[in-house]
Amino acid sequence: MDVLDLARMQFGVTTVYHFLFVPVTIGLSLLVAILQTLWRTTRKTSYLRATKFWGKLFLINIAMGVVTGIVQEFQFGMNWSAYSRFVGDVFGAPLAFEALVAFFLESTFIGVWIFGWDRLKPSLHLACIWLVAFGTLASAYFILAANAFMQNPVGYQLNETAGRAELTDFSAVITNPVALAAFPHTIFAAWLTAGTIVVAVSGYHFMHRRDLDVHRPAMRLGILTTLVGGLGLILSGDSLGKVMTATQPMKMAAAEALYQTTYNAPFSVLTIGTLDGSHGTPIIEIPGLLSYLATGSFNGEVQGINDLNAEYQALYGPGQYMPYIPLTYWSFRAMIGFGMLAVAMAVIVWWFTRRGRLPRHRLFWPVAMWMAVTPFLANSAGWIFTEMGRQPWVVFSLYETSEAVSPRVGLPTVAVSFIGFTLVYLVLAVVALKLFLKYAKAGPPSEEAALAGVGPSDDPDKPMAFAY
Repeated sequence: MDVLDLARMQFGVTTVYHFLFVPVTIGLSLLVAILQTLWRTTRKTSYLRATKFWGKLFLINIAMGVVTGIVQEFQFGMNWSAYSRFVGDVFGAPLAFEALVAFFLESTFIGVWIFGWDRLKPSLHLACIWLVAFGTLASAYFILAANAFMQNPVGYQLNETAGRAELTDFSAVITNPVALAAFPHTIFAAWLTAGTIVVAVSGYHFMHRRDLDVHRPAMRLGILTTLVGGLGLILSGDSLGKVMTATQPMKMAAAEALYQTTYNAPFSVLTIGTLDGSHGTPIIEIPGLLSYLATGSFNGEVQGINDLNAEYQALYGPGQYMPYIPLTYWSFRAMIGFGMLAVAMAVIVWWFTRRGRLPRHRLFWPVAMWMAVTPFLANSAGWIFTEMGRQPWVVFSLYETSEAVSPRVGLPTVAVSFIGFTLVYLVLAVVALKLFLKYAKAGPPSEEAALAGVGPSDDPDKPMAFAY
């Protein structure tokens, strides 16, 4: 193992770990805003109790997301300085907007929302959480716009003298077709994740028959959010697949381990054997589906790995321009499979809880709660496919990953930082999980506690309330 391998492993671990918290933050911010809106419009205290309950869990998650997100930026200077120098002029623009516009919006109004329960008019206080929800969406878009440049570089010119890409058209970077297609897919995945968590946590209280007046509406909202997220993922995934084929045809071919250019290309659900194109045997295959995902036609042409590799060798010189096929093949299926499991569980829970019913089988709710891990597995598999399917490029067609690693960082340095980050992340994971489970099990505040400190106080010298 060399410096490049270890640096890639470290970045993979920190990225996947950080993205465990991102979709929950995006999804829960919306759900908390909806619950508070329902309280404002109906005046039912059950919605206020639910708002404060889920608001507390949202704050635990967003704190972890911020902490782990900062580490991401450190790595660009630590292990990937050559990459930072090459793309910094382009990559820095959307990242700056993410910090100055989206993150500042989130951090400012989340603070006002926390401390403003008894200082602001209810309508203004409600507006704060909606601004936080909007800020999470804006933050996601700017980050995806930066990532989209790595998948489909646009809006730049290559300065051969300086050896770097330079920004020429910021609007082209922001409206990159990959970003426009990836954004709704990511947001729907966040809604699926948050909805599944709401179903799981509410299921725990259903199992113990506690505060059902609070958790039944939350359960319905969680189920609806999961189903909307699942349907949105199917539609946005179809669009993203076609954009991916147009910009990175090798990634689509690698998703199916398709070595030869094929019309009416099938999609294999499972394959036995190797995936090198010589011994793999599909055991469940859907005719024409890969062609439809790639082109919109069941008879469309999908370029194969061998033909694309030969084409890239002619364009970019000798080398192997294909990713590690087993990883792309199985991560693509894990993404789809775990996402479908989350949707299926939401449908099952809806069926058995409809019209006030309560499932009585002792395994029903434990299984439903454990299904909360499925969207996290799907999200992680999706990002692994997205990034590994681009290899060997760190910026597609411009800059190879082997060129991007810091030239003066040695193996011991990377190993120490990798081990250190991993240990710290393990500690943070234990702390975050314990906090989340502690307050999730504790349940919502009582009606009296929820109403206390709500609405502006007549005493201007009264200290600001810290609701959480």
